[in-house]
Amino acid sequence: MKGKILVTGGAGYIGSHTVVELQNAGYEVIIIDNLSNSTTDSIDGIERITGKRPVFIKLDCNDLEGLRNLFTEHSGIDGIIHFAASKAVGESVQKPLLYYRNNLNSLINLLDLMPQFKVRNIVFSSSCTVYGEPDNNPIDESAPVKPAESPYGNTKQINEEIIKDTITSGAPVKSIILRYFNPIGAHKSAEIGELPNGVPQNLVPYITQTAIGVREQLSVFGDDYNTPDGSCIRDFINVVDLAKAHVIAIDRMLGNKSEDKVEIFNLGTGNGVSVLQLIHVFEKVSGKKLNYKIVGRRTGDIEKIWANPKKANEVLGWKAVESIDETMLSAWNWQLKLREKGIM
Repeated sequence: MKGKILVTGGAGYIGSHTVVELQNAGYEVIIIDNLSNSTTDSIDGIERITGKRPVFIKLDCNDLEGLRNLFTEHSGIDGIIHFAASKAVGESVQKPLLYYRNNLNSLINLLDLMPQFKVRNIVFSSSCTVYGEPDNNPIDESAPVKPAESPYGNTKQINEEIIKDTITSGAPVKSIILRYFNPIGAHKSAEIGELPNGVPQNLVPYITQTAIGVREQLSVFGDDYNTPDGSCIRDFINVVDLAKAHVIAIDRMLGNKSEDKVEIFNLGTGNGVSVLQLIHVFEKVSGKKLNYKIVGRRTGDIEKIWANPKKANEVLGWKAVESIDETMLSAWNWQLKLREKGIM
């Protein structure tokens, strides 16, 4: 085994795909998740893909004593990948205190306990939302962090500052902060994918659920933005490509290859795709005509943003390789698999 990695939120969408890549790379994985937006079905999927079942403990990262017991019982953890957070922009506008409580306390608890249990490495799941509405695209890591457009985005900014301040204070911790653009798609096996509890807050599961008849109609929030087709533009990245970046980040820290105690990388494809373009890609690869309507703009949405991934490509040694067509097809195949199983 290469090392023991704690993955918080590891039963969730990005977490489960990352656990697959960690186990395939030879790491021992412990998952903690409170299952607020996931189920243990993803643990079964991880086992079917990798042939190994990760350790799973139902635990909320806001439970400091529960975390302390975890570190006591599972000694020798080499690093943490911290996914556990509430993550929907729209919901965060409606429920800001939920987001601040959940997203800030969970990280603070981990950073508090890490030195006590000699855990020295943490990969933090951040977001391109820290750049706010950018002045120019594509965005590299030197772009200014702007006032957040949503409480969700603000929690990511504050968490980055908490990590930097903690390490600056002398805590024996290193961190790699990964600023994701927009993860979509599913594992090619269709054993794991994005399945939020209740009504999806993210675009692609709403697209696939509408196409299969679970949702009546998809709402596209705005067609009057300053973009070629009037809809928002994002950098949509395949979730498996994204997951692989976390393994590379852990390898980098455990191999003492980090150049600084805090390193930041943008993870994106470098290509901007509009919401309406994404819908058309889905219609092409699935053969399904999507029922959608244009509605008013949504509070908290950014007009257009996509990555300059040069630093991640050259310094981290990572690159997004899956095409948007392959990615949307994987999302549809996952939805078909859910229907086959009678889940949705």
